[in-house]
Parts: sequence; C-alpha cells; structure tokens
Amino acid sequence: MPKKPPRYVAAVDLGSNSFHMIVCRLSNGKLQTVDRLREMVRLAAGLDKKNVLDNDTQKRALACLERFGERIRDFPPDSVRAVGTNTLRQAKNAQEFLEKAEKALNHRIHVISGVEEARLIYQGVAHSVASTADLRLVVDIGGGSTEYIIGSEDIAKKKESVKMGCVSISNRFFSDGKLTKPAFNKALLYAEQQLEPFQKKFHRKHWQEAIGSSGSWRSIDKVLQAAGWSKNGITMNGLEQLLSYLKQCSHINDINLPDLDKERTPVFPGGAVIAYATFKMLDIEQMIVSDGALREGLIQDLLGRIYNCDIRSATVKSLAERYHTDQQHCARINYTVRKMLAQLGANCPLPNNPEAKQFLDWACDLHEIGHDIAHTQYHKHSAYIIENGDLAGFTHQDQLLLGAIVRQHRKKLSLSAFTDLHAPWDKLAPLMTIILRLAVVLHRNRLDHELPEFRLSIVKTKIELRFPAHWLMQSPLTHADLIQEADYLKSAGYKLAFS
Repeated sequence: MPKKPPRYVAAVDLGSNSFHMIVCRLSNGKLQTVDRLREMVRLAAGLDKKNVLDNDTQKRALACLERFGERIRDFPPDSVRAVGTNTLRQAKNAQEFLEKAEKALNHRIHVISGVEEARLIYQGVAHSVASTADLRLVVDIGGGSTEYIIGSEDIAKKKESVKMGCVSISNRFFSDGKLTKPAFNKALLYAEQQLEPFQKKFHRKHWQEAIGSSGSWRSIDKVLQAAGWSKNGITMNGLEQLLSYLKQCSHINDINLPDLDKERTPVFPGGAVIAYATFKMLDIEQMIVSDGALREGLIQDLLGRIYNCDIRSATVKSLAERYHTDQQHCARINYTVRKMLAQLGANCPLPNNPEAKQFLDWACDLHEIGHDIAHTQYHKHSAYIIENGDLAGFTHQDQLLLGAIVRQHRKKLSLSAFTDLHAPWDKLAPLMTIILRLAVVLHRNRLDHELPEFRLSIVKTKIELRFPAHWLMQSPLTHADLIQEADYLKSAGYKLAFS
C-alpha cells in the first residue's frame, strides 16, 4: 500500500458510442463522486469496412480527450485508469490512434478484452445497486458490443461479450436513418442469432434479478415510463409497445418519444432491438436500471490496486494453481530476481519502477505454466496461455508484456519480441527478461539450496555476474549454462561477463 493514497482518482471509458469520465475524492478509503463528464463520440461509426478508424472520428475523439485531459492533467499516473473497449479492440489502426489519444489525455490508455469489460461492468453495478438476490444478471448494451454477466454479491461468475451494440446494429440495419419493418425484423433475427449460443447460459432460471447498465437501458427506461408503457422498470410488454411504435416510423427524424435525448436518437433503434432480443431470448420479465457501469468498475479496480488488493495478483495465483506449477521453485526464482533488482544502481531504470517489479513477480510465477502442456518449448506454451487467456484484471497490453517476457526467458533472445510493446516497456522489458533469464539459469538444478552471495551489475548492454572464489569451478553445470547464456545474449547485442 502506498504511504499516501491519492486524494483524487479518475476513470475514463473510451466506449464505442460515448466517452465517459468520473472523478472521485478518496478519503479514508471512501469515495465521493465530484465530477462526471460524458460526450457522444460514436467511435464505432468511424470504422470502415476494413475496420480502419477514419480521420474525422479520430479528430472528434481526440478533441473530447483533450477536454477530459484538462480536468485530470495533473493527476498522478497511478490515480487514473483509462480503457478502450470494442471499437479499439477491432480497429486495425488502434495503436496509431492510442498514441495520439494518450498525448491528448496525458495518461496511459489500455484496451481491455470483452470478458474483462464484463467483469468491470459487474463491479460497477455491484457497488451501485443494493440487492438481496443471490444471483443477478447484468446486461450492458454498448456501442459495439453487449456484455452479459451473472454474479453474486461483488463476484462475476459467468461473463460473455457479444459483438453487437447500439451503434453497430443501427449502422448495419438502419443506415442513413431509414426505418422499415423488414429492417427491424432482420435486425431482431440477427440479434437473436448472436445471442443463441449463450441463451442457455444466461436464461432466467439461472438468476433472480435482472439489471441493465448503459445509456441505452437508461434511455429505454425513461421513454417507457414517460410514455406510460411500463410502470416499474423495463418490462417485456413495454418493449413490445416501443418496437411497435418504432416500426411505424420511416426515419429516425420521425421518432418523437418523450424524454428521449436527441443525441441518443440515431442509435436508439439499435439499442431497442438488442433490448427486445435480450428479453425474448433470456425470458426476462422485468429489469431495473443501474447508474453504475464500466467507469465505476474501473474506480473499484483502481482502489484495489491502491490498497494492495490487485485482482491481477489473484488471477496469477489462480492460473499458477490451475497449471500445477512448482510454486517452491517459482518462489526461489522470484527471491533471486528481487535480490538482483536490489543490486542494480541508479544507471538502471528497473529498481525504482514498482510496476516493473510487479510484472517480474508475475513472470516468475507463470513462466512454467506451459509445462502442463509439454516440456518441449514450454516457454512458448506459457506465453500463448498468458497472451490469449481471459485473465481478470489484465489489459491486452498487460498480457502482451507479460507474454513477451515469459516467451523470451530461455533459449534464443529475440529483441523484436519487444519492439511493438507500449512505451516504456519496449525499452524496459528486455532488461526485465534478462534478469529473469539469469535467475532461471542459476536455479536450473531446482534444489532448495541457497545461492552463494553474488553481485550483478548492468550498464547499458554490459552485464557482469561475480561469484565467490572457486564457486563456479565447483558448479560445472551452472558454469556451462552461463557460457551458453552468454552466447544467447551476445546474439541479441549484450555482453555477459561472469567469474
């Protein structure tokens, strides 16, 4: 836990329809919301047929982030969490956009998986809605995807992200704002087809209460109440009347519903289609609406990191247990890695970087999970699991960083594996990997014997290891392994000297 937690924390959600930011005051572990910002950016509408984000949409998004950035520009980096969702998962030029977006916001932005988005949404809802239900269904209709979660208290038990959202459905079936009955019928059939593989998993018999979490659900709820089509939350009967009304309109400009925000109108038909299909396929009778969503979940996740309860550490522990790692051996390697870090001087950027230390801890714990698949090339199996698994708390960039370190921890060291990592990891990850490699070499015998006192120094590309006199002569296998390691490092441009 930090000596002094930040006074303010903020979360930024770069959604496919809207960008949201919430700012909270943190006092004695308790939160008070002090500011909310929301802008309808419609990021998903800027994707062309090749999934490239167009320049006009990028400019609109960057202008929004500059306004957000002005509010949180001076916040410490560890007091802000900013994430991108479905559109940035799909966009082929997402990395190019993110580099500009981070400059505009003045904070790092991570892209999260659909399942991680679902987990965070549930966290936001769980801390916003009091409920006596043992199991709750939470549905969040986004611009490009819809998340379905069943959870108990503050734990999400089942999570899915379905690639349909209010923007993508509206663009696909109601282009240019045209509304027709055949288009609605096609859109409804499409939404039902997307949901069909998950119908059994999220059916009403598996939960006691349904909660909607998103601008689409809030807009639908307001319209149904104002029109008198529903009295207590959102109901199937109310949705049927809403769809009947929309089918009578020939264009979005004809929609004249009470309490419907004009900004929401262009994507409202797509959201209504998803809502109706969800009620029908999952046999929902009634749903309440929550104010909590992804950004509130991000705040809760951020609090966990601030108060030393990082969900990522729990995920790593669970993964290590699942793949039956030798935890004693991993602990030995971790101890040696930490000892090495403590010896590095001011000319090395790693010792004073807590995040680098944390990722090295996780790499130590997970570097051998591939053994459970096969010993041959196990480091590649380990990296594949890390890079492609649904790891709670980890962003896509987190997984790529951790996967790269683990993949390169033995055999040939390829620096090209790090070039596409987000700064500063493109520069730090090679050093982190070298430290892990050396620790693994020194513990190849897997014995529970303490290593002798040794000294490590790293100055640019020169690495020196010094052991007590005669120790290497008495440890021929380690000596041979260090010779081999020196060859591997030499091919990557590093010089390892040892004695």
